[in-house]
Amino acid sequence: MGLTQRFTTKRLYVITGLGIGQILSWGSTFYLLAVLAGPIVTDTGWSSSLVVAGVSLGLIIAGLGSPRVGALVSGNHGRAVLTASALLLALGLATLGVAPNLWWYLGAWVILGLGMSGGLYSGAFAVLGHTYGPSSRSAITLLTLFGGFASTICWPLSTFLVNEFGWRWTALIYAGAHLIITAPLYALTIPRQPCSPTPSARSGGPSIVVQQSVAPRWPLVVLIATISTLGTSIAALISIHMFSLLAGIGIAGTAAVILAGTIGPAQVGARFIELIVGRRRHPLWTLLTATFALAVAINFLGIGLLAPAILVIVYGVGIGLSSIAHGTVPLALFGQDRYARIMGRIALPSLLGQAAAPIIGSVLIQSVGHRNTLLILGLFAVLAFILAIWLMVQYKAKCRQEAQQRSQSRQPLIPSGVGQ
Repeated sequence: MGLTQRFTTKRLYVITGLGIGQILSWGSTFYLLAVLAGPIVTDTGWSSSLVVAGVSLGLIIAGLGSPRVGALVSGNHGRAVLTASALLLALGLATLGVAPNLWWYLGAWVILGLGMSGGLYSGAFAVLGHTYGPSSRSAITLLTLFGGFASTICWPLSTFLVNEFGWRWTALIYAGAHLIITAPLYALTIPRQPCSPTPSARSGGPSIVVQQSVAPRWPLVVLIATISTLGTSIAALISIHMFSLLAGIGIAGTAAVILAGTIGPAQVGARFIELIVGRRRHPLWTLLTATFALAVAINFLGIGLLAPAILVIVYGVGIGLSSIAHGTVPLALFGQDRYARIMGRIALPSLLGQAAAPIIGSVLIQSVGHRNTLLILGLFAVLAFILAIWLMVQYKAKCRQEAQQRSQSRQPLIPSGVGQ
């Protein structure tokens, strides 16, 4: 087995461990209440809005903790961070499963939020970027392929567990899964130190051109964080209110379920195509494609142009590509050394935006109606696309400036009087 093959095999080993962990982490947190909220309210009599608010509380805690997670990963503690996140998810789910009252239940989501701060995409992306540097684009894309199956696997699994054992045992079973599957996988697969790809690996695999020695320009960091926050918040709002929004434009019942079911395959398909052909383009092109797809799909759904089935698939493509772009663009612009810290800072407003999305969505639907809600979201999607164009312009200008500086540094000095 050659050196390049050994590097690739080891990386697939790491990605598989992270990918299985991502499926369980997303399925037992962000997607959990889609199945468990109803049974919890029916069994306990707790307020439905407060039960659903558990996810928002968890996302707020996750956002507040994400900068610290990025700093720890940057200090070569990625394995410890993700293993600890799995243990915190196990503790939070166990606490949720035995919660005797609403306050105990909300406290469980605080613990889950601590686990989510390192256990969802931002933490995993930070580990991959810090570990593999310029060659991590394919690793991030492969990881999102795993993550794309989280709802596909865990929604039916949660439904089965609730029907067979009840919601409390479902939470406890997920807690056990993190203890015996997620935590050991992270502990065994994540490298302790960054891996430097060999020259052959660099030439043979997809890579990201980075500027390792240039300090990050914080206006660009803010710009990327704004684009990421807009995209993830829009996606969270639509995901939570999907069936209500579809019913508002005349698609309900089985048709809505079938239509919504195309989003997952569209995400995975887009990520697979990105894995095959995306390495030939800078990640900023992936971001532009993602934001454009979201802007077109959401606005056209609100206006009523084109077939809804086509637009929902386009929306799924946008969501699928945006997850990759949010992980690869910061690495391409700022480099491996600072990547984990920057990802932690970018994740803070993104997670807070996702936490606010359910409430904002409810207020918008009640105030302006379903179609107008889609049009308002479409305007924000257009804003994200415009900001992505501006980011591309800034990047191109930076590249031209650096090229001119390199060209000037190579010019020989001409002694005074020569050629006069």
